[in-house]
Amino acid sequence: MKILVVRFSSIGDIVLTTPILRCIKQQLKDVELHYVTKHNFLSVIENNIYVDKVFTIKDSLKDVIPQLKKENYDYVIDLHHNIRTLKLKTVLGKKSFSFNKLNWEKFLIVNFKKNKLPNVHIVDRYFETVESLGVKNDGKGLDYFINEKDEIDIPSSLPTLFHEDYNALVVGGSYFTKQIPIHKLKEICTKSSLPLILLGGKEDAAIAEQVYQFHKNKTINLCGKLNLNQSASIIQQANKVITSDTGLMHIAAAYKKDIISLWGNTIPEFGMGPYLAGKNSQILEVKNLSCRPCSKLGYKKCPKGHFKCMNDIEIKSI
Repeated sequence: MKILVVRFSSIGDIVLTTPILRCIKQQLKDVELHYVTKHNFLSVIENNIYVDKVFTIKDSLKDVIPQLKKENYDYVIDLHHNIRTLKLKTVLGKKSFSFNKLNWEKFLIVNFKKNKLPNVHIVDRYFETVESLGVKNDGKGLDYFINEKDEIDIPSSLPTLFHEDYNALVVGGSYFTKQIPIHKLKEICTKSSLPLILLGGKEDAAIAEQVYQFHKNKTINLCGKLNLNQSASIIQQANKVITSDTGLMHIAAAYKKDIISLWGNTIPEFGMGPYLAGKNSQILEVKNLSCRPCSKLGYKKCPKGHFKCMNDIEIKSI
């Protein structure tokens, strides 16, 4: 049997598909499992031990359609479910199973604050997509695999301060309204009993540098200095991970870390909270805020101008 799993983006969403990959590979006999995603996210999935082949899209579906047609799949499992995946499924002409994105339910809660969303994590909804194949959730959580070359040896790479124990603090996020404000980042550093390693992309480096300058005695700024899998290695070795709703949050959940997650404009009720993370994980959010959630994704700035969903979160000792 040959199966293609489709998820084009992004980091967290791809990580959340990993239980499906493991369970397909372990529960179906003699299955060859392929994955297609955007080229930007290759590093998220390329080391997964349950995937036999990964195809990537650089510019358009034309990059991969000829190759995928040659594979002659038995089934296509669409865990993205948009116009482009519909086109892909149509071209391949194979039996497919498509994930229910609950767009109507999300529209209702974002625009009218009427919560019709099921109390079901997106991982479990992914499994509903493949239940007719006999694939069941094994309850082992998420997977994240990195190549040996990306493993960070803390004693040889970082100052002595971080050799015994540290917390990882994720700076930034895909949208401004998901990001932890700088004054909250500084407050987290003040209240953390352990030194902190600041993680994020190049776009987060300037804000992280301000936090570092404020707390030189207990932080190090690695934003933009590591690739994704190197950041994952830092998270894997951390005591706790403090983060907003980001891809690194889901990577931390894959490593069963205790996660302190701060939620801005998005809400865990969308079904994308830390999945089977450490038992001492906490979700910090401002409940009953009339304007929250304001989007299922996020904005470049707070539509109301006050950003209370993040600014009013209470930070206790970490």
